[in-house]
Amino acid sequence: MTTPRDVFDKLSDDITARRWDEIFALYTEDAVVENPQRPPVPTRFEGRETLRKAFSGGFNVRMDRTDVLVHGTTDPEVIIAEYRNVGEALDTGKPFDIANIQLLRVREGLIAHSRDYHDYLRLITALDGLEDLKKSYETAERELTPVPPRPESTADPKSPRGVFEQLVYGVADGKWSELSALYAEETHVTHPFLPGAKTLKTRQDLHEHFKFGEQHRVRFQVRDLVIHETLDPEVVIGEFAYQGTAGGSPEFRVANIFVVRVRDGLIVESRDYADHLALAAAGGRLDELFALV
Repeated sequence: MTTPRDVFDKLSDDITARRWDEIFALYTEDAVVENPQRPPVPTRFEGRETLRKAFSGGFNVRMDRTDVLVHGTTDPEVIIAEYRNVGEALDTGKPFDIANIQLLRVREGLIAHSRDYHDYLRLITALDGLEDLKKSYETAERELTPVPPRPESTADPKSPRGVFEQLVYGVADGKWSELSALYAEETHVTHPFLPGAKTLKTRQDLHEHFKFGEQHRVRFQVRDLVIHETLDPEVVIGEFAYQGTAGGSPEFRVANIFVVRVRDGLIVESRDYADHLALAAAGGRLDELFALV
């Protein structure tokens, strides 16, 4: 039987080799592909033929996939892959090195559902598309729906799932001064989609980091939280959205996916793939973000 990892490897090989016409055969006829962080608004494609029409011919880039880390999950159909794409935009000649994380649900050897998170900022920069990107945010129509009630937690507070819930809901509850206590004294937290972001290595680093919530008057609620338990008992991967305001901004929603390692009830490692483009656009800070690339 073709495993989810086999399918991911085939997909990777076809993209690297630019075999665009072969890629669609890897998806079921009714496959769903979501891009929760695609700017200026998320996208959702339903059906193999819809995918073919949207992506036939691929992208005018040359790239290799590297630093691949595939997480098996307790759902045998689902894997989550972290990786980098290193290459060149052929129209501009500019290089790029972008982080990615992708969730695949594979059923009977075909991709039935995919949620793909990419470093759009660095890719669009290589394509010389920042000005068009900025304009797209000015005209984008965003659909917001009320945040559902918070579900009651049944997780052990010291378990990876329990710690993850405390982190995201602690942000929603504005517990900025308490969040750093969820991390070990020595930890390793990165933000792969934020250019120039420093690695946070200590609890004190996290304490300083979370001051942004108070400083920017962040008021978030959590919605659509899904926590994937991996085959490594220390690691959980959570997908969720923050919906709210910052600094008096209009209400907005940002998608996130975090890979978190919890040991003895404390976070010792985290890779936080947040939608920094959407955050900057909502706060009128796109030019500041572009200057970091």
